[in-house]
Order: sequence, then structure tokens, then C-alpha cells
Amino acid sequence: MKIQDSEASLKVIIADDHVLFRAGVKTALSLKKDIRIIGEADNGQQLLHLLKHLQPDVILLDIQMPIMDGITALPEIKKLYPEIRIIMLTMHNDHSMISRLMELGANAYLTKNSDSEVIYEAIKTCYTNEYYFNDLTNKALLDGLRTKRNADTFAPAEIKLSDKEKHILKLMCEEKSTKEIADMVDLSPRTVEAIRDKLKSKTGVKSMAGLVIYAIKSGIIENK
Repeated sequence: MKIQDSEASLKVIIADDHVLFRAGVKTALSLKKDIRIIGEADNGQQLLHLLKHLQPDVILLDIQMPIMDGITALPEIKKLYPEIRIIMLTMHNDHSMISRLMELGANAYLTKNSDSEVIYEAIKTCYTNEYYFNDLTNKALLDGLRTKRNADTFAPAEIKLSDKEKHILKLMCEEKSTKEIADMVDLSPRTVEAIRDKLKSKTGVKSMAGLVIYAIKSGIIENK
């Protein structure tokens, strides 16, 4: 485990047991003036210890690691530090795994062969808009929804949402930032965040990914 004391616009920690991969990502991101790697960990247990001393904006979290893997660490981190954005990394684009991790609270999911510019974009987008949805995550969420539909012969219980709530949910699913939504509906960002929390409570989901699935399932946005 290695700590680097630096100040930056966006502070990032990499948790991955492959030293060469960490070095490659660190080298690529070091070219970006608005991002700085402030810590590295070999596994989830080390990462949790690191978080007691450092406060990153974003974590790049490998799924498969010894001692404590990313799947186990993810909900623990989200419970202790809900504001930290977490980007899951893996060698595989397993749709069922992507859907599961997004519902557990992951803010993005990338394969390790992603271009460094994609990783950079994901970090910036997650920090600004909370989530980074790409073709991979969108398809996984829709496939997960179709699987659930095939398994369930009944429709979900109808939940009463106001027109304003439906409109804001649709804008959230279109990846608008909280500030953008606030400007569009003439509300304060804090009010938009309160409505988002209320939507999660009403629909019984724990993450934005869950809200996306609910919105598709309820016909608020189209499942194309």
C-alpha cells in the first residue's frame, strides 16, 4: 500500500492487485493536470484502511483481488463513505455482474482494456454527474431488466409519482447533472437531490441504476 500526499482538483485512489496495471493507469492519468493519484491499495482490506486517512473523490476498484475483492468492498465503502464515486474495473464484460454492481452502488463499470481517455472521462463524469453510463452498462442494465421480466410473471406494484417527479426522473436517466436539472425545472440543486432521495425511497431502490431500471420498467423512459 502506497500513499502520495498531493493536492489536486480530483483525488483518485487505485485499488488493484496488479502492480503493472496500477502503474499504467497512474502514468496515463499523471498527464492530466486536474487529476492526481493520492493512494494505491492491493486489496479491499487495504483500501478500507487507506480511507481512514485519505478522502478521495473517486476510487478505481478492481473486482478480483485477494483477501477482500471489489464486490465485497463496494457496499462497505458506500455505507461508510457514500459521497465517494466508485468505478469498478474488470477484465470481463459480464452483464449480470455489471447489473449487480450498479445496483449495489457502483458509479461506473469499465473493462481493463479501456483506453486511458475513457478512464479519464469516466472519472470526470462520475464526479460531476455521479454516474458514467456507457454502451456496456446500458446494455447490461437492460439485459438485467429483461431477465427479471422473464422470471416474473407479474407486474411491479404501481407507485404513485407526481408529474414533477416523473419529469425529474427522466432527466436523471438522461444523465443530466443535478445543477442542469435544477436549472431546467427552476428548483434549487438541494431540492432536486431531495426529490432524488424521495424517488429512491418510493421505488425501494438504493442506487441510480435501480432508478433507471424502474423508469424503464414503468415506461417513464423507453426501452429501446
